[in-house]
Amino acid sequence: MTKVRLTKPTIAVLEALLSATSDSPAWGLSICRSADLGPGTVYPILERLAERGWVSSWEETTPHPGRPARRFYELTGTGRQQATQALEARRARRFGLGLAGGPS
Repeated sequence: MTKVRLTKPTIAVLEALLSATSDSPAWGLSICRSADLGPGTVYPILERLAERGWVSSWEETTPHPGRPARRFYELTGTGRQQATQALEARRARRFGLGLAGGPS
């Protein structure tokens, strides 16, 4: 499995996916809003994460008049584990360098 480059936008998307639950799954526009990013940034990130096996997706099956069906996204087991480890390692590196937001 190839590594995922943890850019600020990728981190924001991963955090949005990590905060989603099975009762309230993430869909494209909700991820855009949560990550404060546009769809032209979010969807390519989701595609790369899916290619690496971190994310799975499915289309909404119940009809909703007035709007197209949503595509839901969730981290796979491997994706959740890898994302959590990558974000923790990144935070540890930032903290170790005195960049965690507090005085050094």
